[in-house]
Amino acid sequence: MEKNLKIGIVGAGIQGISNALFLQKKGFDVTIFDRDEPGSPAASYGNAGHFSPYASVPINRPDVLTDVPAMLLSSTGPLALKWNYVPKMLPWFLQFIRNCTTKRMMHTAKNMHQILDLALPVYDELFDEIELGGLVKKKGILYIWNDQNLKSRKLEINVRDELGVDQQEVTAKEIHDLEPNIKPIYHGGVYYQYGRHARNPKKILLKLYDLFLKKGGKFLKMNIKDINFNDEKPVIKAETQSFLFDKIVIACGSFSKKLTDNLDEKIHLDTERGYNVHFKDCDHLLSRPVIFQNRGFGITPMEQGLGVVGTVEFGGLNNPLSKSRVKNLINNAKYMMGDLPEHEDEWLGFRPTLPDYLPVIGPSKKYKNVKVFIEHQPLGTGGALISNINKLDNKFIFLNGDSFFDINLQKEIILKNTNNHNTLFLVRNNKYK
Repeated sequence: MEKNLKIGIVGAGIQGISNALFLQKKGFDVTIFDRDEPGSPAASYGNAGHFSPYASVPINRPDVLTDVPAMLLSSTGPLALKWNYVPKMLPWFLQFIRNCTTKRMMHTAKNMHQILDLALPVYDELFDEIELGGLVKKKGILYIWNDQNLKSRKLEINVRDELGVDQQEVTAKEIHDLEPNIKPIYHGGVYYQYGRHARNPKKILLKLYDLFLKKGGKFLKMNIKDINFNDEKPVIKAETQSFLFDKIVIACGSFSKKLTDNLDEKIHLDTERGYNVHFKDCDHLLSRPVIFQNRGFGITPMEQGLGVVGTVEFGGLNNPLSKSRVKNLINNAKYMMGDLPEHEDEWLGFRPTLPDYLPVIGPSKKYKNVKVFIEHQPLGTGGALISNINKLDNKFIFLNGDSFFDINLQKEIILKNTNNHNTLFLVRNNKYK
């Protein structure tokens, strides 16, 4: 592929910046656009900080539909719905139902396992170029639950066993030994020893951003309104200016849909609204992230204190923050940990989600020189595709979520067709099993 091509990236989160760094390694001239400064409150600012390459089992399991009514009716449950958003999300939900079968669940799990195997080596490749200073901890990630959810949890365990995932079922005593400060509300769990967590996702993002600038990258604070073409070259349109590039990358997560719709790409992309609060100066209470699956939330020890993240709320991009969901998150944390200090930093983030929980990769139906890449769910699964960008056509658009991992086109390639888009799933790496 020709070097010194001009690449424009929409989105200055972890996805956009990591893509930019891989493109710079290829010798490309990269400019990043965002309406906010890097590190501003967005998905890359307030995420749970988990590196979880084991997370291949999708939400659309065959048993999930019977659980949804109880989840919606429970004040402490992991799922909520803004009723004014129901008409807008109905097409997504119908596709989601269609994918809630054992066959489709296994199809997703097998392909995501192959992709996620590649995540940790690519993170390491990026982190080798910055001074992390203890910002990433390798102490594993612990999932816990009550007996009432054992059937559903066993399904996930069995699927991961079939895929060869390294997981350790743990008893109540073993959970206590790992995390003695958790109240004895649990009956069992699973420990993923090779999981990692970030102590401050924002700091990591800014370190990578500084590296991008040192390598000659440019950043423009602008709100991008549209994409069109000039002599087959993509044009990024801001409110008052336009910028011509050889290629562009759209890395704005849930906000990608407006741009894909403008390109006549009718992708079933919707938004999971996730909530986040911090309890200051008590990160010493946990050694690693702990996820309480019954209530769909997790707690991560961070520099800011204990970061409490979780639940899924469907409500789109425009509904306001739900104070009841924030209160629910606070109560859940105290239910699991007991007495905690006053919370701070109430935050709502938007996670891109697709109904089959697989990435979509393929050519535009209208523009043959355009490629569409979009992240399947909030796992950080798209960005490292950029390391093989030279294998793509000369003109394309890359659409994705907020993180990254790598691919190797020389290994196993599995093709799938989703909603008339060609979807590419790639490879496996046995190193991190």
